[in-house]
Amino acid sequence: MPNEARYALLYSDYETSTVLRLPFEKFSIITVGLPLFAFLFCIVYSVVFHFENATYTHCQVFNILPSISAAIGNFSPQRQVWQVAIVLHAVPRFSIAFVYLQHHQSVLYQHDQWMGTVACVLNVIENIALIILSFWTSSQHYPVHEKAFITFILMSEFYMILIYILQRRCKKRHKESLKWKKRLLITNISSILIATYCFLRHNSYCEPYVYSGFALAEYTVVLTNMAFHMTAYLDFKNKDLVVYRYYGSVASTNKMGAHSERRAAAALPVRVHEVLLLHHFTRVVFRTHMT
Repeated sequence: MPNEARYALLYSDYETSTVLRLPFEKFSIITVGLPLFAFLFCIVYSVVFHFENATYTHCQVFNILPSISAAIGNFSPQRQVWQVAIVLHAVPRFSIAFVYLQHHQSVLYQHDQWMGTVACVLNVIENIALIILSFWTSSQHYPVHEKAFITFILMSEFYMILIYILQRRCKKRHKESLKWKKRLLITNISSILIATYCFLRHNSYCEPYVYSGFALAEYTVVLTNMAFHMTAYLDFKNKDLVVYRYYGSVASTNKMGAHSERRAAAALPVRVHEVLLLHHFTRVVFRTHMT
């Protein structure tokens, strides 16, 4: 039975109302804006109020910028602001990963669809690693933080490369999205190479300002990563986040029964063009709107 028909049968006894309709553009801005605001706050606050401690390294040479690990994990209130932002943006990030999975199933040729699944897994692992490195800070849990940071960098790079490849292999290319993804990917990889060079040089020669160069390159890596994820708006600009509330009458509720409701809810499919969450007959979907 087609999905539309299954939905019609399931919800035929319920009246619906739209609780919230949010364009994907605004949804993307909120999702990326949370860690972006926290990131900028942590850097600026650390420089203004914790300059000496935030820029200190074992070389004991002068630097003007703190590393990201020091800025987001070593001091308060920066640590708390960053952690709250990461938690709040985590669920939207996971939902976008699965929206991309469904999108790739519809726009990729069948022999390439497995790569869409791999991209989704990379995106989910990247987000999990970000949560771990945010709560297991370098000052308190360095071994865990180090492994999570390496995982985050590797997964984010593999994800961005694979997404760019997938964009090029789609049945219909989105030229603007592809252009920005290419620019951000090149900048991101170049910044990682610069950050690696500065980090190794700092540890080898202990020269002033070199660690600041590492920090600046590190900032660029994070900002280009955020911007790359922001390009999801270009891929889904014709979608809205819609929250539906379902109201069932007494007659329909008695007819269906609580047990039947639970069975029907468990049997709901995830549609190709939406992410579906069901809780007491509230559905949150990404739905294509008419232009």
